[in-house]
Amino acid sequence: MELKAFIVEDNATIRENLIGALEELAAIKVLGWAEAENDARAWLTQPGATWDLAIVDLFLKQGSGLGILDALRGRRPGQRVVVLSNYATTDMRKRCSQLGADAVFDKSNEIDALIDYCMQQSHARA
Repeated sequence: MELKAFIVEDNATIRENLIGALEELAAIKVLGWAEAENDARAWLTQPGATWDLAIVDLFLKQGSGLGILDALRGRRPGQRVVVLSNYATTDMRKRCSQLGADAVFDKSNEIDALIDYCMQQSHARA
């Protein structure tokens, strides 16, 4: 089953490469993206939002991924939020988990793990 995803990433090159990889390898349909916290919060929290997965970077053009995580604490059951960041330290992973992140992946060396996670989520819904 195809997961519907929303990407929060302010680096256009990373975002485009990530979208391509997710759509090709992990049965993901990217519904949209945002570069800033306010835009992401508005899209992800709108009434009737039908996304399955949000992939959130921590450092954005405006605001932060931590604010997005906080805003998504009341999301629908089954909606997953993962963090993809270059700043995936032990302390930051703990903080993200406290704010409701389902998983945290390091951009520099855990992209394959993110793809595997997405594939597992797709299979679990099938």
